Amino acid sequence: MPDELFTPLLLFLAGFIAGILNVIAGGGSLLTLPVMIFLGLPPTVANGTNRVAILIQNVGASWSFHRKKLISREWLVLAIPPALLGVVIGTLGAVRVEELAFQRILAVVLVGAAAWTVWRPVKPPEEGDAPPPAGGKRWMFALFFFLVGVYGGFIQAGVGFIVLAVTTAGGLNLIRGNAVKIPLILAFTAVALALFAVNGKVDWAMGLSLAVGNFLGALVGVRLQILKGHAWVRNVVTVTIVLFAVRLLFWG
Repeated sequence: MPDELFTPLLLFLAGFIAGILNVIAGGGSLLTLPVMIFLGLPPTVANGTNRVAILIQNVGASWSFHRKKLISREWLVLAIPPALLGVVIGTLGAVRVEELAFQRILAVVLVGAAAWTVWRPVKPPEEGDAPPPAGGKRWMFALFFFLVGVYGGFIQAGVGFIVLAVTTAGGLNLIRGNAVKIPLILAFTAVALALFAVNGKVDWAMGLSLAVGNFLGALVGVRLQILKGHAWVRNVVTVTIVLFAVRLLFWG
């Protein structure tokens, strides 16, 4: 197959699978980033280019959650402002990151996320919703979302696992947590992408090819988790985290 067909097709397929994973659990960027590096992009440019697909994917997924009336405005009011501040800091660091540091930090974070999901010290409720925390606990969660923004700006890959850990601790089940995660990531990805673009770290042609697959995969992912329910989503989250964490620890 000619390169001019192979490259966009591979990016589309990787994006489609990643879009499903990102909406259900997270970690889709752990597939798309190596694919782009394999196709010749420097790691920092792949990191920036990936944000094109993430942005478009989350537009579609956010709209799907909105139509199903699952998005909590109160949680987003708490989460978005500190996350936007954090993403600026994380992205400015990302444009200078070394590949080895990029890889090792991600592996450690995913091991922690895997431990959280398997151990589940705070069990997500099977049904219902929970209001955002109040008082001093609200400031603690604002700090958590700030750190989510820093990490999301720095690398993006695996940030969905972290957001789900935070929303689970706040009393949301995994479907409600995903309905917070998706628009939150949409908001801070827009800022991160703009900063990567200003620093010349985005390949727009590859990013758009990837984005088409991500967008369609995200729509499929929303439908799958609504149809399958909380327990199925929980199992996918656990298996996905463990596989990606093991893969990164022995990669490179």
